[in-house]
Amino acid sequence: QGRLVESGGGLVQAGGSLRLTCAASGRTDSGYAMGWFRQASGKEREFVAVINRGGTNTYYSDSVKGRFTISRDNAKNTVYLQMNSLKPEDTAVYYCAAGALGALLASTTDNWGEGTLVTVSS
Repeated sequence: QGRLVESGGGLVQAGGSLRLTCAASGRTDSGYAMGWFRQASGKEREFVAVINRGGTNTYYSDSVKGRFTISRDNAKNTVYLQMNSLKPEDTAVYYCAAGALGALLASTTDNWGEGTLVTVSS
C-alpha cells in the first residue's frame, strides 16, 4: 500500500550538483530504512546509498562515497540524495526504496518508486 515518488532529476554537466527527493506515504514510512538505487541503460540496478530508520547511520557504494549524501526528514516522510561532483557515469534512472536495513543493504527489497532520470553530460 505504500507509495514512493522521486523527483529532482534532470540534465546537468559534469561537476555539477543535483538533489533528489523521495516522498513516501501509505506505510509506517518512518519505521523503515530508506535508500537510493540506480539503473543505467543496459545495466542492472545497483546500490547507491542507504540511511537507517533514525537517520543516524548512512551507507554508500564505493563509486559515490564522498560525493553523495543521503539524509531524511521523518516528520515529512521524505528522504534526500544530495549529489555533488557528478560524473557522466552517474547517468541513470534513480529509484527510491524502503525496507528493513538488511534488505536494503542486500538489495532484496521490492518496495520501489518509479524513478527519476539523471543525465550528466561531459
